[in-house]
Order: sequence, then structure tokens, then C-alpha cells
Amino acid sequence: MEMHQLRYVVAVAHAGIFSRAAEQCHVSQPSLSQQIQKLEEELGERLFDRMKREVKLTPHGESFLRRAVRVLEEVDTAKREAKDATDLLRGTVTLGVLPTIAPYLLPEAITEYLEKYPRVEIVVQEDTTAHLLKLLVACEIDFALASQPIRDARLEVRELFSEELLLALPADHPLTRKRTVSASDLEGEALIVMKEGHCLGDQVLNFCDRSDLHPNISFRSAQLETIQSLVCAEMGLSLIPAMAAKPGQRNVPQYRSFSSPRPTRKIVAAWPKQRPPGRAAAEFLKIISERFGKSSR
Repeated sequence: MEMHQLRYVVAVAHAGIFSRAAEQCHVSQPSLSQQIQKLEEELGERLFDRMKREVKLTPHGESFLRRAVRVLEEVDTAKREAKDATDLLRGTVTLGVLPTIAPYLLPEAITEYLEKYPRVEIVVQEDTTAHLLKLLVACEIDFALASQPIRDARLEVRELFSEELLLALPADHPLTRKRTVSASDLEGEALIVMKEGHCLGDQVLNFCDRSDLHPNISFRSAQLETIQSLVCAEMGLSLIPAMAAKPGQRNVPQYRSFSSPRPTRKIVAAWPKQRPPGRAAAEFLKIISERFGKSSR
């Protein structure tokens, strides 16, 4: 049994198809298939049921997968600790991040990080919370930057900072005359939110539920920039994270804070409990916490 065979099993289980798993592992599909077949022959059991368009784990494969992930976690941790002990300035930080965080947080954080550690490679993958958690469990990323709530007993979750959600308004909307707004001001207004699957949309709707509001959802989008453009076009109002607000710029909404209690979202880092971030990743998280934790207060 070889380590690369275990990685191939995890990749196929996650991808659900041999071709995609081979691409992720940077090997040819025949080579990957042969190695898994060789492992199955050694074990005397099939790990996958092979169907026309997908593969699924057999009961034995599900049991084997759990052990394979555990072994890979331990090996990766040992390698990372050895590398960190010799030279922190070498290595790779692989992180997952929400699209509602990445463009506003990462440029400054990565710039500062690379000034200190120019020889560390940073690999970024943007996706929804649900998919990022799958990547974490499969050990395909070191940590994820997301927002609460995250409920998975397999993961360690650390809060980095909390940020305010601002009401975004068209320039000539009557509410722009107020310095702060209240939740009741949203009653009867058209609301633009993130589409289903994006946690920011759920957070906005939860705020409305807690405030006993029943908003009229006029549009849903997967991009905060699109939402802000729709607000400017007077298609509705929206709640925007403070880091995405662009006050003072042209062709952007007007922003107002809510009166207490203000809606917020908590930005967190998450990683598998059995595979904590190495020193290189920990330094990156430290920069984010210090830089954005101060600005959010």
C-alpha cells in the first residue's frame, strides 16, 4: 500500500469521477485507475462501485476512506512540522475563502504576508461555505476563511473578527436623510440578497426574521458588486458587509449603519481538528486578525 494510492482514493471519493480526480492529482486517468485497482486487489475488496458516469464508495470503501484520510492527515502534519522547523520561509499556504470576503480582504493581507515571507506560495480557492467545508474534511486546503455559523464537530473554528452589515441605498432614497436606520425602516422595501447557498444571504434574512420583517426579495445575485450596482439602479436595498462598502466613490450606493443592535457577521478561520495550520498558515491568519480585527472595531 502506497501513500499516493491513499490520496487517489480520497480524490476519487471527493470528485465522484475518475477523470476529475486524476486532473486534481496531476496524473493520467489510466494511471490513477490502475493504482486504485492494484490497491483493491491487495485489499481483496472493491472500494468503488463503477457506474457509467460516476463512481460511488462501497461500504468497505467508506470505512477505508475514513482511515485513509486519518493517515494522510498525520503524514501531512509530520511533513509540515518538519518543513516549518527547518525554514518558515519555504512552503505553500492553501486556503479557501468565501467570494464575499476574498476580494476585500485578501489583497492587503497577501501583500503584507509576502513582504515578510516572499518565498511562500499562496494558493487561493473561492467557493461557498458548504464546498469549502468539504475541501477541509478532504484535507485539500489548510484552512478556510468563512463566516458563522459553522457546525461541524470535525472542525476547529476560530473567530478572527466581527464586522458590521451596512444598509446600501440608492443616492436619492428617503432613508439617506437619516444618519442611522432601524430594522423597521426596511418594512415594505424591496431587498436584494445573495442567492441561495451563500451564507451572507442567509444572515441578512435571519436579521429580518429576528426583526419580524417580511421583506420583498426583488433580486438575488452571487456577486456583491452586482448587488451594489442594482442598488444604484434603484432596484432595491441591500445589506452589505463593511469591508465591501466604498463610501466616497462614484457610482456606488449610500451606506447607513443600523441603530443598536446592529447586524454583523463573524469572520472565522476553520480547519480540521486533527490537522491544525502550520506555522506559515498561522502567520497568515495572524496578519488577518491583526489588520482587520482592528479596522472592524
